[in-house]
Amino acid sequence: MIENRSARMIRVDQAGEYGATRIYAGQLAVMGDRAPHAAEVAGMAFQEDAHRKRLDALLSRRGVRPTALQPLWSVAGYALGTATALIGPEAAMACTAAVEEEIERHYARQLDELADPHSRDPDPELAALVAEFRTDERAHREAALAAGAERAPAYSLLSGAIRLGCRAAIKLSERI
Repeated sequence: MIENRSARMIRVDQAGEYGATRIYAGQLAVMGDRAPHAAEVAGMAFQEDAHRKRLDALLSRRGVRPTALQPLWSVAGYALGTATALIGPEAAMACTAAVEEEIERHYARQLDELADPHSRDPDPELAALVAEFRTDERAHREAALAAGAERAPAYSLLSGAIRLGCRAAIKLSERI
């Protein structure tokens, strides 16, 4: 069976939002509710969970299979969140900034594709959802930078590694 573009987009977006909830869960497990930025992280986690639930519903309604890699993203996301929070609050924010930068770029590419006037399968519902989520992800990135993400130890290395991992996860989740 050949899948359409929207099905692949929904699958990868749901995987990404799920992964984000796992990263924040790992961070909050270390940070608790009293660490610097814990309230911000909890707020972002709440938004990501709302995104995931909306994509879960869209996945179900349209009969799109989720990624087979979800168990891996559960463990990897939680481990990433835990590890960065153990390094310190700035590293946790660096993780958020890096992830959200890649997700914002990913959503921007999707919006460009969905806006193609020559598309055979326009999907205004998905385009509206992606646009809304992209705005939220941008706000998360800006909040993480304002909270000191760039002061994390080895920020450039940490951010680069996380962004590379995100790009790989996106590519894998589109099809697997």
